[in-house]
Amino acid sequence: MSTPAASSLRLPASAKVLAVAALVVSLSACGGRPGASGADNAQPVAALTVTTTPVRNEEVARQLQVTGSVFPWQDVIIGSEVGGYRVAAVLVDVGSPVKKDQVLVRLADDLLQAELDSRRAALRSAEASQVNAAAALRRGESISSSGLLSAADLDTLRAQDVDAKARVETATADLRTAELRARYANVTAPDSGTITSRTVSVGQIAQAGAEMLRMLRQDRVEWRAEVPEAELKNIAVGQSVALTAVDGTKVSGTVRAVSPTVQASNRTGLVYVDITAGMVRPGMFARGEIQVGKGNALLLPVASVVMQDGYSYVFVLGDNDIVTRHRVEPVGVRGDYMEIASGVEAGNIVAVKGAGFLKDGDTVNVAAEGS
Repeated sequence: MSTPAASSLRLPASAKVLAVAALVVSLSACGGRPGASGADNAQPVAALTVTTTPVRNEEVARQLQVTGSVFPWQDVIIGSEVGGYRVAAVLVDVGSPVKKDQVLVRLADDLLQAELDSRRAALRSAEASQVNAAAALRRGESISSSGLLSAADLDTLRAQDVDAKARVETATADLRTAELRARYANVTAPDSGTITSRTVSVGQIAQAGAEMLRMLRQDRVEWRAEVPEAELKNIAVGQSVALTAVDGTKVSGTVRAVSPTVQASNRTGLVYVDITAGMVRPGMFARGEIQVGKGNALLLPVASVVMQDGYSYVFVLGDNDIVTRHRVEPVGVRGDYMEIASGVEAGNIVAVKGAGFLKDGDTVNVAAEGS
């Protein structure tokens, strides 16, 4: 006979069936093993959908970017070769174009002309004395054989003739000097160009060798670039240069010379570049790109480079669509691409769109071409 406690533990048949069914469903959800976890077989969740591109290795033109200033090719200082004479006229001003041998400044030449006349008269007097000395020598030689003239007297006549000839030569040289001084009363241009400075005024007393004017010879200017010593070996005469002035003016030039020395103060060497005057002026600052040849370069889109912690990084796609962060060293931008010195290799697949939102080790979805 069943006790009341035992009868209370018995379950109806329908309740037992429901309990067994619930247990089967639970085991099926766990993979058929009691205690198995569904997290064991879960797939990684992609962080982001990105586009990718391979790192390219291409031959590119190499440019060296440097800075410098524009200088005159030759800054000619013009002055008078004679001093002590008043300036009578100044025929040019700053900015005046001039041609070779054009008169720029005139000096008062009254004293010079008087000196010239005196030298001419002295030459005529010396020539007359030389004629008399030569005639006396001829007469002495004609009678010396008859014994009417001693040998000593004949020697004296010969000496007088030599002295007269020397006086003529001296007077000729003095006259030539006076003619030059008179000619130097007109200060002329040594070459064609443009006057850049004027320090002379009418009425002042000219000093020999003192600056009166400055001229930009042949209107030629040059750009002098300060190139780091490590890059000087890549510069050669004849290379093309593209210049951009501060005001945006763009001009082209050609390397004319490379300094054989390096400045100890800043470890740079000067490179001299011929450019055309008129578009840029002496004293202007300009940036330039010197074409130093061609070479292979690793290129990837600018959009794939991410700045983090003050450094440049790219995310390289690996197995199972997992990205790895690589630190790279940029060289420069070439249009939509950036040249990289190190950090990746040609053929590496890097994330482009969406790269800025990735972290090292993220799993990504790679977008199809054209998406």
